[in-house]
Amino acid sequence: MLDDNESPLILSTKGGTLMAPAGPAGPDGARPPRADARRNRARILAAAEELFEERGAAASTEEVARRAGVAAGTVFRHFPTKDALLGAIMKELMRRLAAEVDELVERGDPATALFAFFTRMAEQAAAKRGVVESLAAAGVDIQLTRSVDAFGASVAALLDRAQRAGAVRPQVRPDEVTALLTGVCQGALHGGWDADLRARTLELVFAGLRPAAGRPAR
Repeated sequence: MLDDNESPLILSTKGGTLMAPAGPAGPDGARPPRADARRNRARILAAAEELFEERGAAASTEEVARRAGVAAGTVFRHFPTKDALLGAIMKELMRRLAAEVDELVERGDPATALFAFFTRMAEQAAAKRGVVESLAAAGVDIQLTRSVDAFGASVAALLDRAQRAGAVRPQVRPDEVTALLTGVCQGALHGGWDADLRARTLELVFAGLRPAAGRPAR
């Protein structure tokens, strides 16, 4: 599980590597954003995420504003540059994934939660190819391996629960699962895997994790 003040997104720029904060942090005593400003920011991020998934780097800030139903100036007030908007999309995604994995650890079905998290990570890696490529063109690299590693404690917890439920072989180690997850995400992200290839690849990965009796016949 992740600390409340930490996001698992690792960004690398020419000036060094940084860990993205979990949320906007202002100076002590700063007034929090107004409710309407928070709503506008959420609408902008949702619209931008949809557009960049649909059109990749070709999507423009002006199109984001139109889809969000706000003025272009509102977008620029929240995100002064396109790169800032792209980075915020990735940070928001990682916050969602962190919340989802925590929910799976606490309340998910022990026999299926690990596989559900694998599937979700692969889906999102494939969906965010356009965002990551746009960031890369601007000299910002998503450190995927280190970002996945930040979920290590949660993955270990999901693995332990799955093994206790008899859904995963007892010999499987957490670092092996993290390595598999990283490889799947790298392939889905950079290979542009479609849904069918993701499903077939995950089936092979899951078959290797399950006890022999639980592996589906091929």
